[in-house]
Amino acid sequence: MTKLTVFTPTYNRAYCLPICYENLKKQTSKDFVWLIIDDGSTDDTEQVVAGWIAENVIQIRYHRQDNQGMHGAHNTAYQLIDTELNVCIDSDDYMPPNAVEHILTFWKAHGSEQVSGIIGLDSFTDGRIIGTKLPVSLKRSTLFELYSKHGVTGDKKLVYRSELTRAYPYPIFENEKYVGLAYKYYKLDQQYEMLLLNEVLCCVEYLPDGSSMNMLRQYLKNPKGFAFYRKELMKLPLASVMFKFKQSIHFVSSSIMAGNRRFMMESPAKLLTLLAIPFGILLYWYVSRKTRIS
Repeated sequence: MTKLTVFTPTYNRAYCLPICYENLKKQTSKDFVWLIIDDGSTDDTEQVVAGWIAENVIQIRYHRQDNQGMHGAHNTAYQLIDTELNVCIDSDDYMPPNAVEHILTFWKAHGSEQVSGIIGLDSFTDGRIIGTKLPVSLKRSTLFELYSKHGVTGDKKLVYRSELTRAYPYPIFENEKYVGLAYKYYKLDQQYEMLLLNEVLCCVEYLPDGSSMNMLRQYLKNPKGFAFYRKELMKLPLASVMFKFKQSIHFVSSSIMAGNRRFMMESPAKLLTLLAIPFGILLYWYVSRKTRIS
């Protein structure tokens, strides 16, 4: 029985998806299925994928939906996945040839229902690790503690048990296309640790049309989604006061953008939010001005 789903949310990325596909064909283990969530593309993504399915080199599932944004595509993927494990590989990224084998071998040796999954490494396409490696002295950790306690930096690749990722679906806000994906990860952090694997599982290229490179515009266009995300981060039980204060600043800024006058009543940290109001106003002004100029 197939153990792993590699899922790829995509929107008008027919021009870069072939790189992802070619590297999946090179995997030393073929014990995976590639699930493509087409989030309402208007290019020839569907025709391109149909050609790959006809080639029958790897298992491919294709699902098309109306555009909901990255988090909406993730929601759909988690509903459709029927394997024990899953990992997201974005449409502009790809897996090194031994990545699937690393995941399955490591999980067979160490995986259990006591953990939510595996944290591996991301690298740039030239092989440089993004941020830091994982602490060699640790076997398990939550994602939050890796960054807040152990000094880890940079994006990491997350492999989750699929039965868990169906929990905590991302909310869909009308006319918005973005909610921070880490909302789900930090929710699962409160119940499970993850296994640490110091192997590169994903090679990353940040393209000009990617969400990472357009964060300020995302911030302005999706204030309800950002406010929701910051409010959830303010609830994290192990977060420091300074961390929660920073989230409060963003919560205030996004609430102003959304025209939400009830943000003080909705805040889970009312005193910090009150103190954050002047800084939130400045951040709102900065983002508005910066996006107008750009």
